[in-house]
Amino acid sequence: MTMHSTIEQFLQYLSHELNYSQLTVAAYRNDLKQWCEAVTGGGARELDLATIEAADVRMWMVQRADAGDCARTLRRKVQSVRALFRYLMKRGLVAENPAADVELARTPKPLPDHVRTQNMDALLDEEIDRSDFTAVRDRLVMLMLYETGMRRAELIGLLDAHVDTGKGELRVHGKRDKDRVIPFGHELAQWIETYRALRQELHVGDEEFFVRPGGGKLYPSLVYNIVHSNLARVGGSRKMSPHVLRHTFASVMLNSGAGLESVKEILGHESLTTTQIYTHITFNQLKENYKHAHPRALKKGE
Repeated sequence: MTMHSTIEQFLQYLSHELNYSQLTVAAYRNDLKQWCEAVTGGGARELDLATIEAADVRMWMVQRADAGDCARTLRRKVQSVRALFRYLMKRGLVAENPAADVELARTPKPLPDHVRTQNMDALLDEEIDRSDFTAVRDRLVMLMLYETGMRRAELIGLLDAHVDTGKGELRVHGKRDKDRVIPFGHELAQWIETYRALRQELHVGDEEFFVRPGGGKLYPSLVYNIVHSNLARVGGSRKMSPHVLRHTFASVMLNSGAGLESVKEILGHESLTTTQIYTHITFNQLKENYKHAHPRALKKGE
């Protein structure tokens, strides 16, 4: 059983029996041709596929990583070899899959989008008509998402009885049916009182905290539109969704010296690992601030 002939049989199987597209089969062909050249020394020797070991696959991964292949490409290449040996095992041609125990390269997770502090300050410091119910409500939506880090669904489900301006606390009902208490400051408390007074004048809302002028509760697309239209005016983020404000809250808290455990509790994360991604945001911000502020970093070529 030679490599080249068996790989061709495998590619025919993908094309004719599994009906894979030509592009997919071509990707498998390129990966396996490259792997075949690596383990045979560029074709200098012929190897029996039954003699291939996990070390041969790992060696190839090291070579490809040294050649500059990214993690996503490395994962695909290992999976191509795995698929080949699954095919061979199904036909009884090999006893085991040497690529099965080769750990896949981890693809880096994209950092969450967030809005710069100066952009949020510019937005929240804008003057609005404080007698306009909708304008005040929308400002409060922005401020509450930014200052508490709550999720959109939590904001929509927030009950009026659970918002206490005297204590500076609110209680949200989060994921997995868990409640948590979030503290807030004086500015948010003032906006809450202004909003409640206007809501009372309209005689709407006696249970949900946030309502529409006619009395109905907010809904997801409305909250999205409120956030999107506000963030669009100041920019500073590729995405402009309510969740971006949650990311921004976490980033601001950590940049201001809050402990990771405290931020985890406020966000309602189940695991500290989930919260730790925001430390990468703050480190990236630190690097950016350094590059733009430090005189040595501003020198050409450095």
